[in-house]
Amino acid sequence: MVQQVVEQSIHFDAALLKKYEKTGPRYTSYPTAVQFHNEFSAVDYQRQVARSNEAGNPLSLYFHIPFCDTVCFYCGCNKVVTKDRSQAAPYLAHVERELTLQSQLFTPGRVVKQLHWGGGTPTFISHGEMRQLMAKTRECFTLLDNDAGEYSIEIDPREVQHDTIALLRELGFNRMSLGAQDFDAKVQQAVNRIQPLEQTVTTLETARREGFRSVSIDLIYGLPLQTVASFSRTLDTIIDIAPDRLSVFNYAHLPDIFKPQRRINEADLPSGQEKLEILRMSIERLTAAGYLFIGMDHFAKPDDELAVAQREMTLYRNFQGYSTHADCDLIGIGSTSIGQVADSYSQNQKTMDGYAASLVKGQLPIFRGLTLTAEDKLRREVITRLICHFQLDKGSISSRYQIDFDHHFADALAGLEGMAEDGLVELSSDAIRVTPKGKLLIRNICMLFDAYLKEASGKRFSKVI
Repeated sequence: MVQQVVEQSIHFDAALLKKYEKTGPRYTSYPTAVQFHNEFSAVDYQRQVARSNEAGNPLSLYFHIPFCDTVCFYCGCNKVVTKDRSQAAPYLAHVERELTLQSQLFTPGRVVKQLHWGGGTPTFISHGEMRQLMAKTRECFTLLDNDAGEYSIEIDPREVQHDTIALLRELGFNRMSLGAQDFDAKVQQAVNRIQPLEQTVTTLETARREGFRSVSIDLIYGLPLQTVASFSRTLDTIIDIAPDRLSVFNYAHLPDIFKPQRRINEADLPSGQEKLEILRMSIERLTAAGYLFIGMDHFAKPDDELAVAQREMTLYRNFQGYSTHADCDLIGIGSTSIGQVADSYSQNQKTMDGYAASLVKGQLPIFRGLTLTAEDKLRREVITRLICHFQLDKGSISSRYQIDFDHHFADALAGLEGMAEDGLVELSSDAIRVTPKGKLLIRNICMLFDAYLKEASGKRFSKVI
């Protein structure tokens, strides 16, 4: 595939970031989950699976393992906090039932190119349970045995035994994401995530020895007691251990929605100005260390798959963030999981009881979703191209969807005029290009193409920066 010339630089403009400060979707889907409705049923899902079988695209499997041993105060994930490891067994039994039901819908032999265990804390479950879940998955679906698949898992280094990483590699995992958030002891204490640096480093080094092809580390800025100086020390360590990619998330303090956040002392949170300075410093240090800004909150080494996919214009975005396989239909397994099959999104029951009740009856645990319209698919492609590649060829969109781009998106283009004056985008007769100054505000740019945003204005989204 011919690689494109992609502008890799990024420019931090504090004044513009303040001017465009607002809340908005992260566009892990379009339409976003706000538009999902409970009129979408298992019957609708089965219709979409039939269309998927006709196309025969490869598959992606996402498993939600909701258990955590302790609660991190910043967390907004769907989780079950418990010290009782035996709670995992009945849940995994339901997951296996769902795997069976799903496999009966899909044409046998469709290859699973992507697989991901997320949480919660997937490494909460025992080694025996890990083996059993992967064995059941192989029984139900066609997994690759040549290590060519992108099989990843989220790891809490505090939940890793001496032989856990070797077992995961044996089971077929070849990529991992390590939760770290911050290495400062005071910050860890303030958010109830005590994680000695040695645990993280040992896990990463073990993953490399065992042949994991990509290791990512998650960081969060904006946590209590963080300062520019303290987060810079965390970055010293990050640059030294050199993970393949990084996610540097902005902490969204929403205690009215996420109860654990009520245990955070708001007086300890850094000011908005301090957060911006932490972000500025992080961008400068990571790019100087050789990482490329992929988009949103992701950085990667130039030879990492995300960076390669961006250069080849094949980068994609789905519910797990940036992805390298746009051709896959995504099947969500487990409570609250979201799938993307053919022209639909679907979400499983959010509560453990609701999830279990459906499966005991032999029913798919879907409780809401959405069938995309032709307009949805058009706008999804526009948003995807912008958020993944920072550029868009209006002619190719017009040709593919049989529209006059400028006429169809007249309102959005009018909104972009002001952004062009601020130097966030460059507009021409045939293209939209996001400038290095506009990359950090890509969500604002995409929001102009979101037809549902006005009716979703009362919903709680995170701040764009």
